[in-house]
Amino acid sequence: MKDKYLTEIAPALKEKFQYKSVMQVPKLTKIVLNKGIGAAVADKKLVDQGVEELSLITGQRAVATKAKNSISNFKLREEMPIGAKVTLRGDRMYEFLDRLATVALPRVRDFKGISDKGFDGRGNYTLGVTEQIIFPEISIEKVNRISGMDITFVTTAETDEESYALLKAFGMPFINKNNQE
Repeated sequence: MKDKYLTEIAPALKEKFQYKSVMQVPKLTKIVLNKGIGAAVADKKLVDQGVEELSLITGQRAVATKAKNSISNFKLREEMPIGAKVTLRGDRMYEFLDRLATVALPRVRDFKGISDKGFDGRGNYTLGVTEQIIFPEISIEKVNRISGMDITFVTTAETDEESYALLKAFGMPFINKNNQE
């Protein structure tokens, strides 16, 4: 994927957006997988399972995230573990992006493509996945609770249009605006 970026994607984006320098071409800096586990307030083992699942999916050790504030209505105390996250960079990031676009996303039930509404205005894209079992690394027999996760693609793009073109070139299956894909 990195070679594809350097040989095909970067020159195409430079030509499309009329950049003067190769350094202006947007690139993917990191992919962050985040999983909130709300039921972890009652059962502490769920956080460990979430960390284990993210580690299996990415091939990199995930960390537990802790609550910043106490919320009495949710029986939540400050510093309680309530989620898991992992940040991918470099070769692992490109390898995960390839597996996500070619293997995992097509396994989603009734899959027609991903929405192009997840851009934040600064060139980053967030995608929500409702089931972790779309990844082939997760064994359905071992899963006792189906949960989702957020996948955030952080790019150096200045605008959403540049970021969209970059992710589309990497093979992300976006739904066409006029549904002709």
